[in-house]
Amino acid sequence: MIPERIFLTKGVGRHKEKLQSFEMALRQADIARYNLVRVSSILPPGCKIIPRKKALELLPSGQIIFTVFSENSTNEPNRLLAASIGIAVPTGKERYGYLSEHHSFGQTESMAGDYAEDLAATMLASTLGIEFNIDDAWDERKEIYKMHNQIVRTSNITQSAIGDKKGLWTTVIAAAIFLPVHQGSLL
Repeated sequence: MIPERIFLTKGVGRHKEKLQSFEMALRQADIARYNLVRVSSILPPGCKIIPRKKALELLPSGQIIFTVFSENSTNEPNRLLAASIGIAVPTGKERYGYLSEHHSFGQTESMAGDYAEDLAATMLASTLGIEFNIDDAWDERKEIYKMHNQIVRTSNITQSAIGDKKGLWTTVIAAAIFLPVHQGSLL
């Protein structure tokens, strides 16, 4: 069972109950009707990222789907929170890539997204044997990765929010959803 397609999604939810705020975030991300199973962070060789709308048309309600998933919650008023998935895709369809999960407090959406993207690229670069200084800034390492011509693309999907000013639970999620093989092969 090796998925050939994934899609990315994100959402935010607010409610007086933490569980319900999570449900609201799942609804906004259009994945509340599925059974989610969290998996580790390998992007299968040749796996393509497809649009969320197209993928959702292929998944029936109740489907068990595998996901690399990030979530974060707070009921602290005005607290900044984020959830992010980073993606690093190698050159060549025979190589696997990496997905990373990152969740944080106090980081903007851009900062959290860059961090998650950096995590995924760093994991892939170390697997590919690319030498780099971990203390260099992400932008510097990104250029090194590009020069080695082994990482074709990095990206992220990130959801941030500010905790509800009245103390409602605020939950943010970001997810990379693997399509089951039989649905993925229909695309």
